[in-house]
Amino acid sequence: MGAFLYKGVFLRMLTNKVVVITGATSGLGKELALLIAKQGAKVIITGRDKKRLQQVLTQLELISAGHDGYVMDVQHDDSVNEVFDTILHKYDKIDILINNAGYGVFATIDQLDMVDYQTMINTNYLGLIRCTKAVLPVMKKQKAGHIVNIASLAGLIGNAKSTSYAATKHAVLGFTNSLRMELRGTGITVSAVNPGPIKTPFFDIADKEGTYVKNIDFMMLNPNKVAQKIIKLIHNKKAEINIPALSGAALKLYNLCPRFIDRWFGHLLNKK
Repeated sequence: MGAFLYKGVFLRMLTNKVVVITGATSGLGKELALLIAKQGAKVIITGRDKKRLQQVLTQLELISAGHDGYVMDVQHDDSVNEVFDTILHKYDKIDILINNAGYGVFATIDQLDMVDYQTMINTNYLGLIRCTKAVLPVMKKQKAGHIVNIASLAGLIGNAKSTSYAATKHAVLGFTNSLRMELRGTGITVSAVNPGPIKTPFFDIADKEGTYVKNIDFMMLNPNKVAQKIIKLIHNKKAEINIPALSGAALKLYNLCPRFIDRWFGHLLNKK
């Protein structure tokens, strides 16, 4: 079994836990899967690309045995329900759900049509709800569980060319905060993770011309380090984290004087 070093203490808190990670064929989802497998958990990954899913599953099996991967499209009720029914039939429990599936397209409102908005909402927001609803009955029965929703700093502060992506992440945070209150006293923990830009294939779609990545490359986050922070959140059962931590202070300042920040510093946020 692997161990996780936290404040000088090796932790094995995920041994034999059943952990489902959506959107785990690359980027942050993949890093989470590999790191969590090293904690002794049974990792179940999902994604739309069968080939890439198998590649990640092969890497997981090099760490330990007992992991699974399922082709699943979070945009469709039938796909989500079928996969979660299969998981529950095999394992009879789900301890942790990490809702990571999602994508973005950085473009102006004039460049996006309604299909773009609908697809992003269906994936980033409604897809997350589908998966959450699929695990809630078993978690309520267990009187235990942890739902981790990967949101974004974009859900806390909007900027140009993000009218669709930022809106979906705002929705994810609203859903997460409301669900946390709704499930109080059930034994189920609900957490939100708000990372800044992470160096992953996310930008292959979001920023096809590479302009944004070029402008902010110096501040992009390492996906493995972000995954480690999420493991700490799971261990501590924290309600929410912002990554990097310094962004939390910046957001508090923005909330105090948003129009002033928009006027004088908005150009620093709009590097797309």
